[in-house]
Amino acid sequence: MVYHFKVHKEPNGYWAECIELSGCQTQADSRQELLSKAIEALNLYLDEPENSPILFPLPRPSKAKNVIDVPVHPAIAFSVLLRNYRVKQRLTQKQVADRLGMRNLYSYQRLERRSNPSLETLRKLKDVFPDLSVDYVLRD
Repeated sequence: MVYHFKVHKEPNGYWAECIELSGCQTQADSRQELLSKAIEALNLYLDEPENSPILFPLPRPSKAKNVIDVPVHPAIAFSVLLRNYRVKQRLTQKQVADRLGMRNLYSYQRLERRSNPSLETLRKLKDVFPDLSVDYVLRD
């Protein structure tokens, strides 16, 4: 998963803002350093608290000038994607946990927090969310 940052040149360095995520910004002395700082800022921004009501928009392709592609850590990307699918289908975490045959809600909640699901869990998720694609998560 890749988000896009618009790069701005200042007299003393650079700063960048995420096009898709309002308020996600960073700065650096060099353009090279800016990418590593943007990756750090993006992953921290998307790794929101467990009780957060925020649903982050998924990235869209961008052809704008002075834009850098910033990859999301796969575990965070999967969590963001999974939460988007669940909320858009108006399902609670408990409903998805039940559909997946999980014994408790906590097991599902871990999937929406920096997870590395097993292949069996991915197969079950595909049954609940037929258009779920891990390709989207791994895209960079």
